[in-house]
Amino acid sequence: MIRKIIKINEEKCIGCGACADACHEGAIGMVDGKAKLLREDYCDGLGDCLPACPVDAIIFEEREAPAYNEAAVLASKAKAQEILPCGCPGTQSRAIKREETAYVFDKLPSVSRLSQWPVQIKLVPVNAPYFDGAELLIAADCTAYAYGRFHEDFIKNRITLIGCPKLDEGDYAEKLTQIIVNNNIKSLTIIRMEVPCCGGIENAAKRALQTSRKFIPWQVVTISTDGKIVE
Repeated sequence: MIRKIIKINEEKCIGCGACADACHEGAIGMVDGKAKLLREDYCDGLGDCLPACPVDAIIFEEREAPAYNEAAVLASKAKAQEILPCGCPGTQSRAIKREETAYVFDKLPSVSRLSQWPVQIKLVPVNAPYFDGAELLIAADCTAYAYGRFHEDFIKNRITLIGCPKLDEGDYAEKLTQIIVNNNIKSLTIIRMEVPCCGGIENAAKRALQTSRKFIPWQVVTISTDGKIVE
């Protein structure tokens, strides 16, 4: 049938996720940092997502599309509530306020210094509010396991992004460029392992800095496989 339905301009999309949050039917989702119309039959054509988009990347169009399936939408919502009784998907962006209280595990005190969620580069919204004035940390996954004081020495007072250039698909440079361009980033610290494949995350961060044309203080720290900082 011919009906009114949304169209998302992926080139204009900045990956903030506001449209996905505004879509009560669950028709929109985030894929590789971009908003996607995942289910045409979930889109009711009312356009709650349009005013939520800060860059006007969503418009209406009339074209061939399946009819709005309210029954399927209600069933999907009910299933989601069963799986996630708290209604909070793991990819929901949020800041974390930490108290200086040590959590004790096996009689050893431990304090997490992580101040935001999510941390995976591909999942984090480009315009998350915690990026404003951030000291940004971009770290290869393995570094936190290899270096024992990772939270105290690197995560503390920074916004943390992680990734694995060897196992993750695609290149981080475009997403990191968007984050740097669209936010007031104060500094950038790149943490990588000494193994050659880990150079991908360093190269992506450097390319993002160059492409952004911003002058931001930055440093690269290399961790050895036995957990030491390589001079």
